[in-house]
Amino acid sequence: MFGLFKSKKKAESAKILVVDDEPDYVTTIQCRLEWSHYEVITATNGQEGLEKVISEKPDLVLLDTSMPVMNGHEVLERLKQNPELKDIPVIMVTALCEAQDVAKASSYGVVDYVAKPFDFTELVEKIAKALENRKTFQKA
Repeated sequence: MFGLFKSKKKAESAKILVVDDEPDYVTTIQCRLEWSHYEVITATNGQEGLEKVISEKPDLVLLDTSMPVMNGHEVLERLKQNPELKDIPVIMVTALCEAQDVAKASSYGVVDYVAKPFDFTELVEKIAKALENRKTFQKA
């Protein structure tokens, strides 16, 4: 009877860093990802996000563009300059969706770009795909 409520056994819990200055987005994303069996760490600005990437070495980063202290593009630039961090996949989750914003993020090698407001199911699918691609790349 209670089998319906059993969660799927999580194989390997990926660590995801959510970097966004909007508390509602951070809380919503964190809760939904934890419900999906991911380990989630958060940061509220670009500088804090960069520091957490360095200290936590997440498996994937969800990164906003417009943030105080250091914006998402500055974070991307610093990540890609660091040999130890450059291969961590980054998905931009942002309200800035103009062609030049997408092009700039793409020039830094982001694996995907999600516009706010977003469909959470689509975001989780993009996360799973990015993590799977990373595993495949690391095995090769």
